[in-house]
Amino acid sequence: MSRIFSAILTEEDGGFVALNPDTDVASQGDTIDEALANLKEALELYLEEASDVVRSATPHATFLTTVTI
Repeated sequence: MSRIFSAILTEEDGGFVALNPDTDVASQGDTIDEALANLKEALELYLEEASDVVRSATPHATFLTTVTI
C-alpha cells in the first residue's frame, strides 16, 4: 500500500534538507532529488520500526504556501 507524505525542503550550506512534518523525520542531500530520495529511505526505515499505532495512522493533509506582505 502506497502512502503519500509531505516534504518541506530547505536550502542549507550548499545542500538541501528534506523534512516530513508529520513524523518529524528529516534527511539531507546535495541536490533536491538526493534529499528527497534520502527522506524516502529514512521514512521507510522509520515506518519499519514504528509501532502498529503509528503505522496504521493516516497522515493529515499538509499544505505549504507563502504570503507576501
